[in-house]
Amino acid sequence: MYERITQINMLPPEPVFDVEIPNGHQFVANGFVSHNTGKTTAALCLAHDLFGDAYSKSFLELNASDARGIDVIRTIVKEFARMAAIGTVPFKILVLDESDSLTSDAQHALRRTMERYTATCRFILSCNYSNKIIEPIHSRCGMFRFKRYSAEEIGGYVDFVAEKEKVSLSPDGRAALLEISEGDMRSAVNTLQAASIVGQQITADSVYAVVGKVRSKDVQEMLELAMNGKFMDARKKLRTLIVEEGFAGSDIIKQVHSELLRMNIPEPLKLKISETAGEVDFRMSQGANDEIQMSALLAKLAVKSTP
Repeated sequence: MYERITQINMLPPEPVFDVEIPNGHQFVANGFVSHNTGKTTAALCLAHDLFGDAYSKSFLELNASDARGIDVIRTIVKEFARMAAIGTVPFKILVLDESDSLTSDAQHALRRTMERYTATCRFILSCNYSNKIIEPIHSRCGMFRFKRYSAEEIGGYVDFVAEKEKVSLSPDGRAALLEISEGDMRSAVNTLQAASIVGQQITADSVYAVVGKVRSKDVQEMLELAMNGKFMDARKKLRTLIVEEGFAGSDIIKQVHSELLRMNIPEPLKLKISETAGEVDFRMSQGANDEIQMSALLAKLAVKSTP
């Protein structure tokens, strides 16, 4: 795994972690924007670099979203941390993935374990929301923030996979993958694999079909019709999306928000429409009828866009 990752340049060439941080022997990998940004992979690569063939004896990974109680900290974590390492490296590494799922009691128990066994074990706490980690653990860790992958990085890896798997990827299909993934490398690759089953060539339509997301061009067309005063035509397009294609109002309103930010319209109008879209989204989340609320949004677009 490590060799393949370095070959395709997913990780930067310079060292990412320094396990000998003065007065702070643990470190937290915090997702700066969200999920699937390489936190666990970085920990695995670090362990392989340090331990080599003895990797399995000196490295333990636990998913805290599954094992989140205080009993796990007092048994599995404590037993692993207290035993001395075997090999040239004087410590072992324990990774708690999704550590923001740990209960408060479990985190307080973990704090004591980190203090007592710092000579024999280093802890990596990987999380998506660092504010859910208690302050005493924060003060005992070094913080590393992982940003989402850029479009260029995801695009390069998608091209690499498509070439190796001999998959035909069209330019609009590639652009759709980048848009849907939103910096999530795993999502981009999984969507690429699913779309490759649909047809010989991966296009934007096949990508949107496998993820069940509203196509940008459909939403843009609906908005343009409404803002040109063609309310009934815009509503007809809305009914096609909801009734014939089966999209939920929440899916459509999210795409509406994204398209509004990209449209070439005056800023004051964007402000008014965004405010209305937020109201509609809230009403639908409270159980209001999707079609009625979206129709109301299109009606307000038609009225506000009329001189």
